[in-house]
Amino acid sequence: MPDRNEKLVLKFLCNTCSSKKTYLISPHEIAKNVCKKTVLSANEIDEIMTNLSMQNYIDFVVSDSKDGYFYCVKLKQKGQTYLDDSRRQRKALMLLVLRSMFLASVSFVFGLILKAIFKS
Repeated sequence: MPDRNEKLVLKFLCNTCSSKKTYLISPHEIAKNVCKKTVLSANEIDEIMTNLSMQNYIDFVVSDSKDGYFYCVKLKQKGQTYLDDSRRQRKALMLLVLRSMFLASVSFVFGLILKAIFKS
């Protein structure tokens, strides 16, 4: 499971690369779009990209140019379904919390009813 910074980068890549098979993106562009949440250096982005590749979310190749280097990124199947899977997981967690709250309130009301019955 990706850590916080990896999730931010992966969300950005999923949103950016969703319509194309392969996308050319610079580390500066990734840092600029993720900087609202956290500050990442080029070395950290390199490490994150390597980790995401090892976790089978993306395939990437580093391409050098006169303006610096770029990543040629392609989402793997696990990366393509990441956003849907995370939404589904968040929804399941919310349903679990709501169900637990409902059962706790029913237990409380049932306890009050039993207390009222056996008090007299």
